[in-house]
Amino acid sequence: MAPRQRPRHPRRQARGLSLFQEPRACRVTGRMGSTPALEPSEKGLRLWRGSALTQTMWTADEIAQLCYEHYRTRLPKQGKPEPNREWTLLAAVVKIKPAADQACGGTNKPTQVTKEVVSMGTGTKCIGQSKMRKSGDILNDSHAEVIARRSFQRYLLHQLHLAAALKEDSIFVPGTQRGLWKLRPDLLFVFFSSHTPCGDASIIPMLEFEDQPCCPIHRDWANNPLVEASSDLEDPEDKKKCEDLGSPVTKKMRPEPGIPDIVAHHQSFGHQESGQVPPSVSGSHLTAEELATVTGMAPSGAKVVDVYRTGAKCVPGEAGDSGKPGAAYHQVGLLRVKPGRGDRTCSLSCSDKLARWNVLGCQGALLMHLLEEPVYLSAVVIGRCPYSQEAMQRALTGRCRNVSALPRGFGVQEVKIEQSGFLFEQSRCAVQAKRADGPGRLVPCGAAISWSAVPEQPLDVTANGFPQGTTKKAIRCLQARSRISKVELFRSFQRLLSSISEDKWPDSLRMRKLETYHEYKEAASAYQEAWTVLREQAFGSWIRHPPDYDQFK
Repeated sequence: MAPRQRPRHPRRQARGLSLFQEPRACRVTGRMGSTPALEPSEKGLRLWRGSALTQTMWTADEIAQLCYEHYRTRLPKQGKPEPNREWTLLAAVVKIKPAADQACGGTNKPTQVTKEVVSMGTGTKCIGQSKMRKSGDILNDSHAEVIARRSFQRYLLHQLHLAAALKEDSIFVPGTQRGLWKLRPDLLFVFFSSHTPCGDASIIPMLEFEDQPCCPIHRDWANNPLVEASSDLEDPEDKKKCEDLGSPVTKKMRPEPGIPDIVAHHQSFGHQESGQVPPSVSGSHLTAEELATVTGMAPSGAKVVDVYRTGAKCVPGEAGDSGKPGAAYHQVGLLRVKPGRGDRTCSLSCSDKLARWNVLGCQGALLMHLLEEPVYLSAVVIGRCPYSQEAMQRALTGRCRNVSALPRGFGVQEVKIEQSGFLFEQSRCAVQAKRADGPGRLVPCGAAISWSAVPEQPLDVTANGFPQGTTKKAIRCLQARSRISKVELFRSFQRLLSSISEDKWPDSLRMRKLETYHEYKEAASAYQEAWTVLREQAFGSWIRHPPDYDQFK
């Protein structure tokens, strides 16, 4: 029996998207000027309502260009890839707010907004399990998305300092409970990444005649499973040759002449398809696109020849990949850890971490002590790269869509997900295209850059988890700590508390004396309850570090 499909509706394909997906966004109701609220949808997800900012007043291309310009002008040469030899990934958080003269709403004119990069990160590496430290002074995961999120936490800490000092330019306003703050109702945050997140979101079906947005696919993948595409950032050999991307490298994608108009119709994510499904993927709630990866045929009739492959490995306890040649190589929807060189890592993939942030917020456990509700992302924008709307929605929201009974304020957010047509100039494909057949092999940049919109020392450049240039002898020194390491963010949090009178502390910090990083995190009861619910209902195999890695003071 053929898979059931919704009636087709005429839709012009969005520029910058693969021919195998149609653009989709979350439902937004209300108008600018009203207080954003969350309402449950028919899928059990929580949607932003009341803000036109999420829908009409910015575009994916604007977000990408803003981030690329910030990278070029605000980040130093130190930590950036060596020209024509190295590449890196870029991620950022962009704050969006209405222009000052329109903040009060009440007009039918198009709302004007201001967009500001408030955190940024680059990086492709993470350390192995044997290099983890119990002192909290090393960065375990230096992928761009994680660096950008930790840089964002540093920004939030600074904004809470401003709020506690009663400065009007803070993004926070007093909440309804003692000692708690909440985000201003007219602000939104958009997450940008120059590439699809590693892990589940990078498992993308490839069509036989698809116009490749970046690196073309080796047609011998189906016969040679050892030739892997992709998101494996630690891949020792760059086996792909990129197409001529044109000049400049940030040129937008345009369909090539002679490419068939293959626009596959997508089922809503999470819909269980009928028909024959191979045993290795049965029960995975396959969508039309996911079904295509194992049946070898897209809904439009185009042949699926393979999938983009992720180097992230399934965590212990998950079903695991089949490893079969061709499109059935991967199992979708699973938790994965990032690849390492020999020494296995404990860092979950960026797809998994973004899915977690989409339920628990980006602020983490420490800052939940001072916040009335989590700080969520309203949208995710991906740069020009191999991309699938269906895979992104599956990875970021689909796996958690049935999570319920979360504590007050927490919920599964249905973020708006879009792709830009602009390529990051220091991505692997852009650098490969510029270097042509240059000498030597292309390698990922070993450094990571963190930037936060804070007045003091906004930049932080690291390598192997420590500030770049740190010697083994200097590792235990204060200067040998990244400003976004766990111990340094903890110190910043403690300084924030010391600036607030104890009688104004929230109840969670007044109940008992807290000393270690672990004790402070565990005392954020609502956050910990939400995390427990999420693990029990969706992410049961999530790797948790032993408590002794968080016992520093």
